[in-house]
Amino acid sequence: MAKRDYYEVLGVSKSVSTIELKKAYRKLAMKYHPDRNTDDSDKAEEKFKEVQEAYEVLSDDQKRAAYDQFGHAGVDASMGGGHGAGPGGFGDIFDSVFGDIFGGAARGGAGQRVYRGADLAYDLEMTLEEAVAGNTVQIRVPTHKECETCKGSGAKKGTSAVTCNTCQGHGQVRMSQGFFSVQQTCPECRGSGKVIKEPCGDCHGQGRVRDNKTISVKVPPGVDTGDRIRLGGEGEPGENGGPAGDLYVNVRVKEHAIFKRDDADLYCEVPIGFVTAALGGELEVPTLDGKVSLKIPAETQSGKVFRLRGKGVKTVRGSHTGDLLCKAIVETPVNLTSRQKELLKEFDDSMQEGGKRHSPKESSWLDGVKSFFEDMKF
Repeated sequence: MAKRDYYEVLGVSKSVSTIELKKAYRKLAMKYHPDRNTDDSDKAEEKFKEVQEAYEVLSDDQKRAAYDQFGHAGVDASMGGGHGAGPGGFGDIFDSVFGDIFGGAARGGAGQRVYRGADLAYDLEMTLEEAVAGNTVQIRVPTHKECETCKGSGAKKGTSAVTCNTCQGHGQVRMSQGFFSVQQTCPECRGSGKVIKEPCGDCHGQGRVRDNKTISVKVPPGVDTGDRIRLGGEGEPGENGGPAGDLYVNVRVKEHAIFKRDDADLYCEVPIGFVTAALGGELEVPTLDGKVSLKIPAETQSGKVFRLRGKGVKTVRGSHTGDLLCKAIVETPVNLTSRQKELLKEFDDSMQEGGKRHSPKESSWLDGVKSFFEDMKF
């Protein structure tokens, strides 16, 4: 029986791309796999082999070129004249296409799998002044180091690891799940391809022991809570020659006794006496650069905000420096003497003589309350 055209078998055109060819093969391989067609497994198996053979040829650039020029005659010789698929067989072709979905894993040199080290995290607490100015700090981080006794082999001194009998040193075993043949990490050697019969007494076969290391961290000026500094390669060391993980330093700025920060701006509350608020004056207020004089105009009300430009923070990702916003809080006198109370009473009497002009907000509010009660007719 004459073979069908391979492009026709896969339902693609001769100009099909590698990606589209693979998609077509996936779809048909799933459709015709014998385990999914138990009612007519013989016919399905024939279709499945036909699809496998077509893909094996068209996915190989050299075979595809020979097929395009000479047809089946151009590739039959290299394929042994029939349904062979080279040394690997069709099973390897199927695994190469579906392995990324069903658990396939790459092998490292000498059968060992290479593992990247784990990332580490460190919480760095700083004062506001340190965060704004930037700093270089020394931190101690728990990590692992190579076991000095076994030199990282994990085996007892004078012994060595042996080839795993379960996977024959490949680090992978093949398991059947339904109609799929799935490649998985060997449960015996955990992918290393080697088994330690006599583990090292110091590291218990791990090849490394716990340790602490001191790292210098350069904190840039302007960092804030939530910022993260990445130190590449300062995490856990990798296994079997794999790269080390990274260390992430998470910044947390402690609460400040005076200032609150909002991105580039700083806020603070400034208590002022009611005499200063009424008559005006000057106050010394702190900034991160030192003291500055703040002019309080006469008749300042509680809650008024004064802006000191350029006295805030220059953020890590910003080019300008924020402002310091000072909120005036008028303080009511406490612990008054009898004489002070008399003076205040005299002062209040003199205020009453002036009527609404001395307390316009209070008078306006009282008029509003009076109108409210009249409208509600209580």
